[in-house]
Amino acid sequence: MKNRVITISREFGSGGRLIGQKLAEKLGVPMYDKTILDRIAEENGFSREMMEEAEKKALHGFLYSLSSAFGTGETGPESLSLNERFFLAQFDTIREVAEEGSCVIVGRCADYILRGYPEVTNVFLYAEEEDKIKRAVEEYGVPEKDVKKIMHNTDKARANYYNYHTGRKWGDPVNYNLCIDTGYIGIDDIVDLILFYVEREIER
Repeated sequence: MKNRVITISREFGSGGRLIGQKLAEKLGVPMYDKTILDRIAEENGFSREMMEEAEKKALHGFLYSLSSAFGTGETGPESLSLNERFFLAQFDTIREVAEEGSCVIVGRCADYILRGYPEVTNVFLYAEEEDKIKRAVEEYGVPEKDVKKIMHNTDKARANYYNYHTGRKWGDPVNYNLCIDTGYIGIDDIVDLILFYVEREIER
């Protein structure tokens, strides 16, 4: 792979999608997040709504694992559960977009899917709770009365989904090249910091 890919994993409220967008704009490359589901749906015939609904079920880790473990009783790829088929389609699509050209990928277990690719830089973004709440309310428009519950549920679903499909622990620094607390410096500075790291990584 001759392209440069930056993957961003993030806690809810850490500004991951905005940072991904600014990174992509600065590099002049596409950014993929949930929009990648549209491509998966188009190429594999799945419904985007079904895939999103399946991911939400990861909030209940045991039930998600149970529903993922049992296949359909068919033979071949059709024997896999819908959860597994959705993930495999995502796996193939992320590798396709990485091969097509430089890009920024937000979420989607991309750090795991592209593991071993030397041209990939994996970033994890986090922040203290009060900083995430402030951003979620002021920038995402999340009602203040709901923000803690939404933040908790979103991160729990992300962690369960990631842990189940990768066999790794979501947010464990060993899975990433760079981990940044986004509560202490501005978005533009974070973008510059990531680019500085990528440049040094390339030189090495």
